[in-house]
Amino acid sequence: MEQVFRAASDEITAGNDMVVATVVKTSGSTPQKPGAKLLVRADGSGVGTLGGGCVEGDIWFASSQLLSSGGIAEMRDYELNEDLAAEDGLVCGGTMYFLLDPLRKSDSSNTDKDFNEEVIAAYEGGAPVAVASLMKAPNGSSLTVGSKLLIRENGSTSGSLGDEKLDSNAVNNARNLMTMGKNDYITAESGAEYFVEAYTTPPTLVLAGGGHVSKAISSIAASLGFRIFIIDDREEFSNPTRFPEAEQTVVSDYGSAFKKLPIGTNSFIVIATRGHRYDASATAAAMKTPASYVGLLGSKRKTILIFEELFAEGFTMEEVQSVRSPIGLNISARTPEEIALSIMAEIVGFRLGGDGGTLKLDQRLIDKAAEKADLRPENASTPEAAVGVD
Repeated sequence: MEQVFRAASDEITAGNDMVVATVVKTSGSTPQKPGAKLLVRADGSGVGTLGGGCVEGDIWFASSQLLSSGGIAEMRDYELNEDLAAEDGLVCGGTMYFLLDPLRKSDSSNTDKDFNEEVIAAYEGGAPVAVASLMKAPNGSSLTVGSKLLIRENGSTSGSLGDEKLDSNAVNNARNLMTMGKNDYITAESGAEYFVEAYTTPPTLVLAGGGHVSKAISSIAASLGFRIFIIDDREEFSNPTRFPEAEQTVVSDYGSAFKKLPIGTNSFIVIATRGHRYDASATAAAMKTPASYVGLLGSKRKTILIFEELFAEGFTMEEVQSVRSPIGLNISARTPEEIALSIMAEIVGFRLGGDGGTLKLDQRLIDKAAEKADLRPENASTPEAAVGVD
């Protein structure tokens, strides 16, 4: 999404018209989820993606039409049934809802420019912000679809959804989304519907301990867009040569090292030092940071021993329970690379709200597929069977 905002900034500066199409809600199986964006320029080019295929093509066309017609922001739904999806080789079937938001040089307000700049600043390390966009006005209301409210971390706002009570509702809901830059589609008591997107810096991963597992984790995390920081009390295990993906490598004792790093709520800490004593010190220090996730690598026996020490130091039951240990998903990992995969899978699931379970179809749906296959004409032995007659 960041590339869309940067492209929008260039277009605004150049005085060009554009439409930003955003997926705000989905149901069923769809090629993209809420938050996906596509910027369509007046010259027909674009930045971003809505999932490709017929979906993207049709929304791209609708955005171009909206630009040429001079229309205002609108919400549009798009049903992707199985036959339509198959035409583009997509295996999905569901409904996607979009906000098509035209931004024109003729607009007298600088609101879009200001909002865009604050979002980019959040991506670059500034305070998190959220943008609420009105998607549906209650019956009989004078509210305007596409109205926007910018919400800052300190609770201050710019713009409006058109109603003070609705603005207050959006501010309250945005607080829970800013931590990790999430989004949500909300229906207020009045019947108004709005979409809130929160923006913050890329997720930060701090690896305490520069051993084999951390080295493998670093490679995977870099490919997932994490900022990476390394801590070890030995220079040979914390240096740019060993961790070329890292933004910073720190050589320090674990008790004080975290204070030297930009750790916030969108930060994730993995404790994987070379011994029990160092693990305990690093875990205790990590728990005192604002990081949303602290994970400890080790066996259940080691975890119990370290938890005993944490309780003895005065940490509460709730605080100790928040530590993820033994860290990672149960995939029977053995090698450093396999262990790293299990750890990053858990971190991504934690960040995005996944439960770590399998996505495999249950037997009921497999049975349904088998039944539909039996009804296909090529599998029919009689004319009656071919048309589905019992």
